[in-house]
Amino acid sequence: MIDALKVWQLGSASEIEGRISGSDSSVIVVDMPPGPGPALHRHPYAETFVVLEGRARFTIEGRDVEASAGSVVVAPPNAAHTFENPGPGRLLQVDIHASDRFITEWLVPEAERPPGAVAAPSKRTR
Repeated sequence: MIDALKVWQLGSASEIEGRISGSDSSVIVVDMPPGPGPALHRHPYAETFVVLEGRARFTIEGRDVEASAGSVVVAPPNAAHTFENPGPGRLLQVDIHASDRFITEWLVPEAERPPGAVAAPSKRTR
């Protein structure tokens, strides 16, 4: 069980680090309208995306992958990746990080990110 006070809310996403609950994995629950998702980034571990509702367009190492409800997409360790919701409806997905904490290297300077893209520091480790 996760205490709601230990969940970080980031716009249309909620983050849960595994170290808080004793898990080796961390989770982001994404519920977003059509538009851009996070800026191009990578992690030193794999990230698995489970699309529950809607559509997502992933770019992983320069390759575009279309996904819809029921799809599972994996970004391998150190792979540059991002996603967006091409619409028309909302995107509901669960992003599973193979780490007990989030370790993110942002690859696009904040000033160059598309409007609406998640803005974050150049590197985040919690």
